[in-house]
Amino acid sequence: QTLGNVAEYPVLYPNVPTVETGACHPAPKGSTHEITFDAKGGNTLWVTGQNYDYVVEVSETGAMTYHHMPKDSGPHGIEFDADRRLWVTLEFMGEIVRLGANSEPDLRYDVRLDCPTCAKDPKDPARTPKINTHPHGMGFGLDGKTIWFTGKSTGTIGKIAPDGKITTYVLKTVGSVPIYVRAGNDGTIWATELVGNAIARITSDGVVKEFAIPTHNSRPIAIVPEPGSNNMWFTEEAGNRVARITPDGVITEYPVPMTQSNVILAGLAFDNQKNIWLQQYIDQNKPTPTNPSPAGGDYIIRIDKSILTTDPADISRVPITFYKVPSTQTVMHRVIQGPDGNIWFTELGVNKVGKVIITP
Repeated sequence: QTLGNVAEYPVLYPNVPTVETGACHPAPKGSTHEITFDAKGGNTLWVTGQNYDYVVEVSETGAMTYHHMPKDSGPHGIEFDADRRLWVTLEFMGEIVRLGANSEPDLRYDVRLDCPTCAKDPKDPARTPKINTHPHGMGFGLDGKTIWFTGKSTGTIGKIAPDGKITTYVLKTVGSVPIYVRAGNDGTIWATELVGNAIARITSDGVVKEFAIPTHNSRPIAIVPEPGSNNMWFTEEAGNRVARITPDGVITEYPVPMTQSNVILAGLAFDNQKNIWLQQYIDQNKPTPTNPSPAGGDYIIRIDKSILTTDPADISRVPITFYKVPSTQTVMHRVIQGPDGNIWFTELGVNKVGKVIITP
């Protein structure tokens, strides 16, 4: 392996046609989403194929093992708890499930919301109708047992306590579309509001506050804790910025150099040296009459850890490295540092998992 090289591994879902890309092909329609691994000793990665109802285990060499989820369930969020058990949000069904030894759900939580004003089911009029929250992002509290999830379609943040009790927190911003949730190092919970253009914080005593992002319509995506700090960092998809938010909600934004005018950002992660890794890709929703499939390269970006102590006015002093991925039209989604120390990422549009090789 050569340091700095980028490798890609196709995710060949059973009975799903291979996604094609290139100048002669339209924008792809893939569905490879979240990525995680067992931080307590796992050496494989796990990804979700939402539209195909699969959870996929990926070895460090790119070998794939496919686990079928319930039909039309829409698996998206995926994380391990403190007991090394794997959990998945089934967004289309409105459930969060734990996977057993055979990678099939062995514990399920219905996280839909009661809707007394909704139309009754004529076949079961005594039953209270429910609204699907569309559980999208998922993360665990610092105890590794309390599940937090975003209600993407209902503007809510949900919590499942270890005893199974479900608590729902309603965001005040109408149409907020919360999509990502993570615990801070101080135990507070943070979520990104994709359309609400805000970051939400939930304290240990259940107080919810939303902080407006300075950049208009920035579309925040992922949010993660800064190592050794109570600050959080997040990406702005349309704002083309990374930003830091302090525990009391002060936001500082840093522009990310753009390889061309129609790029946007996806996930971000810290590595074990405190460097920040980002995904930057061509926005496939910006075609032109002469270019229906926007051309250009997609990149994984490394921002040196010196950004943590740099003023935004001095961003030019921060070393930034671009790693071009082999595929085009990738529609990047998530990025993490894997169990092997390399930087792993998902390419939603082309159904691939990739890695930047940074360890020998």
